[in-house]
Amino acid sequence: MLGAPTATGKTQVALALAAELGLEIVSADAMQVYRGMDVGTAKPSPADRARVPHHLIDVVTPDQPFSVAAFVTRAETAIAEVLARGKLPWVVGGSGYYLRSLAAGLPTLPAADPELQAPLWARLEREGLESLVGELDAASSEDAARAQRNPRRVIRALEVLQRSGRPPSTFPRTAPAHRYAKLVLLPELAALRPRIEARVEAMFVAEGLVAEVQGLLGRYPEQLTATQAIGYKEIVAYLQGHSTLEEAKVMVKRATIRYARRQGTWFRKEPGAARVAGLAPEVEGELRLWLQRAIDP
Repeated sequence: MLGAPTATGKTQVALALAAELGLEIVSADAMQVYRGMDVGTAKPSPADRARVPHHLIDVVTPDQPFSVAAFVTRAETAIAEVLARGKLPWVVGGSGYYLRSLAAGLPTLPAADPELQAPLWARLEREGLESLVGELDAASSEDAARAQRNPRRVIRALEVLQRSGRPPSTFPRTAPAHRYAKLVLLPELAALRPRIEARVEAMFVAEGLVAEVQGLLGRYPEQLTATQAIGYKEIVAYLQGHSTLEEAKVMVKRATIRYARRQGTWFRKEPGAARVAGLAPEVEGELRLWLQRAIDP
């Protein structure tokens, strides 16, 4: 299991090492599960996926809900299928809550109640996300960190808190189906910043992020996923006339840098994980040795 912040270069290094060592990749990315959200999520290309089998990419459309519980269920199924073929799976991604829930089990929460969530969604529209994040953080900073400013997760956590009086993190967990060797990359934010800025420039200039968002809005006018993900909500605001294209680009860069900072904070606290400081291309040798030891301890 490899966790790392965005723009660390983990995707290409993981691809190279998986091809070299005969592994299959199970993606742990909360946005790469959605079909059509390719540019803004830096999704592995079709050629990459032809080179190394990938799982948990393009599994639902953006108008469909997808929860951490759905991720764990699908990931455990994919892992079992890979093992049954005599291959080894490598779980790779930047969604820390997905990785931890897969490794440590899911909180045994009550089923979601759309009626209880409805007023929270209305508050989100009236007050903005900051108000809800502040309320959750006051009750449980751990759950606020887990939510990673994802509106759906924040609202779900507040729903559980309101109906039970307990934050989700206090509920017991299910038993995970497998045990995992874990490694996290912890590069300095100063090293990530220019990489993030270059990636965002490429998304806007060469890779067609604006066209991708226009297409998504045309196909799924009522969906929420693309309008809340970093790189998508800013383009939606631009398309609706609330900002210029240059302002949208600056906002995407800032939001991505903030997200990378939160990811670093999360991964530094990942229990039982080996830690390597640096960008993935710089520490490829260390990753290779760690993988080899994990495969043949």
